[in-house]
Amino acid sequence: MENSLQSTWIGVDVAKRHWDVVVAGQTQVHHFPADQEGCQQLQQFLAQHQVTHACLEATGGYERMLADFLREQGIVVSIANPRQIRDFARAQGQLAKTDRLDALVIARYAVLMQPKKTKKPSENERKLGSLRTRRQQVSDALTREKNRLGTQHDDLVRQSIEEAIDFYQRQLEQLDQQIQQLLQADDQFRERSALLTSVPGVGATTAAALIAHLPELGSLNRGEASRLAGLAPINRDSGTLRGKRMIGGGRAVVRKMLYMPTLVATKHNRVIREHYQQLLQRGKAKMIALTACMRKLLLILNAMIKTNSTWNDPRET
Repeated sequence: MENSLQSTWIGVDVAKRHWDVVVAGQTQVHHFPADQEGCQQLQQFLAQHQVTHACLEATGGYERMLADFLREQGIVVSIANPRQIRDFARAQGQLAKTDRLDALVIARYAVLMQPKKTKKPSENERKLGSLRTRRQQVSDALTREKNRLGTQHDDLVRQSIEEAIDFYQRQLEQLDQQIQQLLQADDQFRERSALLTSVPGVGATTAAALIAHLPELGSLNRGEASRLAGLAPINRDSGTLRGKRMIGGGRAVVRKMLYMPTLVATKHNRVIREHYQQLLQRGKAKMIALTACMRKLLLILNAMIKTNSTWNDPRET
């Protein structure tokens, strides 16, 4: 672990136009504009306080420039899940939420929780992530327009909706083509995609989504992979009460995109199909059985990437 007792942490609340920075152990909040001028001011601040580590929340992209700048200054950057920060604040009795208070909470969180270093993504990883995010946006918009078409009876409005559907379908095709071109142009992407798509049920779209949204795949153990995707069962037990196991947390986008491939795999992948049928025979509800199959499929994919192995069902050889 790169953190040490001599580390000097800063907590940063990232907004669109400014950064609020707090040195761990202090209460003063320093305000910097989120631009090149702010970077110059922050550079002096980092040197003055001998900062070694920085913790900031994921903010949908606003944190990218700051994270890149901090790494250029030799600062170890940890990008934390906003929900974890908020839960930490509630645990400390901090219910109010402002930029100043958030920066203070992030600094305390960094010192006490010592979050892991966040690896800088490559240019192709960032591009793939952007393309995949846009594809999901277009896909969601297409679904909404199709739903509107089913409830609309006015001819002019239906024509407008049909034109929108046509536009989004063309956008989707174009994005899929761009994603596949990028996967083929990058050696690591191409190799991973070939491994993933060798599994019955996993197509090119799912492979691209996994590469983009779960780049850690192959470097995780079973528990880590399940938790990162939010597919690890969570106990709800207290005293004599034995509650139902539930899933949650993690990366919702990974869970969402594993659903359809797993559904297909329950019919066309022998390993997943048999696991699904065994769970049903034991009295499990279909959705619970399907969720367990999602977890099993994810663990299979993680093991394949880790060992650089294509799909091989010994019972089919």
